[in-house]
Amino acid sequence: MTLQLAIILPTLNERENLAPLIDRISAAMGDTGWEAIIVDDNSEDGTADEARVLARSDPRIRVIQRIGRRGLASAAIEGICATAAPYAAIMDADHQHDPALLPRMLTCVAGGDSDVAIASRYVEGGSTAGLSSARREKASGLANWMARRITGTELTDPMSGYFLMESARFRAAAPSLSGIGFKILLDVLATSRGALSVKEFPLEFGRRRAGESKLDRAVAFEFLVGLYERFFGKIIPTRFAMFGTVGALGVLVHMAVLASLFPGMTATFWKAQTLAVLVAMSFNFWLNNWLTYHDQRLRGLLAVLAGWAGFCLTCAVGAFANVAVATLLESRGLHWVLAALTGIVIGAVWNYALSSRFVWGRF
Repeated sequence: MTLQLAIILPTLNERENLAPLIDRISAAMGDTGWEAIIVDDNSEDGTADEARVLARSDPRIRVIQRIGRRGLASAAIEGICATAAPYAAIMDADHQHDPALLPRMLTCVAGGDSDVAIASRYVEGGSTAGLSSARREKASGLANWMARRITGTELTDPMSGYFLMESARFRAAAPSLSGIGFKILLDVLATSRGALSVKEFPLEFGRRRAGESKLDRAVAFEFLVGLYERFFGKIIPTRFAMFGTVGALGVLVHMAVLASLFPGMTATFWKAQTLAVLVAMSFNFWLNNWLTYHDQRLRGLLAVLAGWAGFCLTCAVGAFANVAVATLLESRGLHWVLAALTGIVIGAVWNYALSSRFVWGRF
């Protein structure tokens, strides 16, 4: 059977969902040449091992277990780049996306009716019943409105995580994709050279079968990330810009804490300054973990505490580099304002490089 379609399944703790999902895909695709590529972010529940068990009895199943790399968008990119199938679909492994749509979506794209086939919750016949709360449903609607502004594409559901397109077209766009966050379709539509023709298929959004949703309030921040990536990402890397923005907020936190402690609560400046530094670094760590590195966020008490300690150490090194460079430049005759700004930039780059590598495991 000629291979026609690769179904990319990014997973994180989806062990219990895999076997029944493969059964549903097999029932939907029938004898059509297909393969399922499970791209697992080193799940703690043994999702990758379960995928290997399934692959031993079904050669259409393949597994990519990623160590030190996380995120749905980057998983989708790696999965599509790993297949020889001319067409690829991306869908969630939690049973909220109905595999029964795959044959119609494949026929649409393979027949030349559209460049991208998208499963939509908001087109006539679709449903958002699987969203876990009214708040998430409302947030999803707002997200789609914002996404249409970013992409310039009039779709009912541009934030859909379930779509199908030519693999070669996706691979051609891959070098321009940010690979950050959850919504890879938003990235594809926003960065594609030339407008892509699309067709939407009604999706009755199901309820998650097992596990917890990977969508939370931080995903709303991705719209701003997508907007920045589209217009400024080539000038200053998106993640570094986010890191710098968090750092700027940390300065405000630092000054607010310092002003509340000195001289009112303590007349000793170094005590107030030390506490302000610790509070600001803790704030920066928490916000970076929640937003900047949301796709590879540290979880669990021990991991968070170790990450916090590592972040404080890297920031201490960055602070030393900041002061050393600024002092050297000022002593060489550079105006103190320019020297200070240069030191701040050097410290920020240093902190970003070290924390990316040693705290969140990515450079």
